[in-house]
Amino acid sequence: MKIITIVSAVLACLVGLATLNANAADNQMSVADVYKNSAGLAGQTVSVQGKVVKVLGGIMKRNFVHVQDGTGDAATETNDLIVTSKQTAKVGDQVTISGVVVVNRDFGSGYFYPLLLEDGKIEVKK
Repeated sequence: MKIITIVSAVLACLVGLATLNANAADNQMSVADVYKNSAGLAGQTVSVQGKVVKVLGGIMKRNFVHVQDGTGDAATETNDLIVTSKQTAKVGDQVTISGVVVVNRDFGSGYFYPLLLEDGKIEVKK
C-alpha cells in the first residue's frame, strides 16, 4: 500500500511539473494580446517575440526598447510594445523579450506610458 502511495505522489509531481512548463510556454504572447489583456496581466511576467524598431538608451538608468511583431494597430499604437531594461538590442534585431506588465506607468516630467514591460530580459536571436 505504501508503494502505491509513493508512486501516486511521484506521478502527481510529474503532472504538476508538466503543467508548470506548459503555463510558462502559455505566457508567450503577441504584442496585440498584451495590449488587449493588459489590465488582467498587470503584475505578471509575459514573453513576446518580435523585431526591435527603436531604442532609447540610458534614460532614467534604463533602456527603452520598442518591439513589434506585426500584430496590433498602428493607428491606436497597439502595435508597439515598449520594454524597459538594463539590457539593450539594436534596431532590426529579432528578439524574445520578457518582463512584468505595468499599466499606467508615470515616471513624471511628461513620461507617462499606458503599457510597459518593465525589468525586461532581452534575448537577441542569432
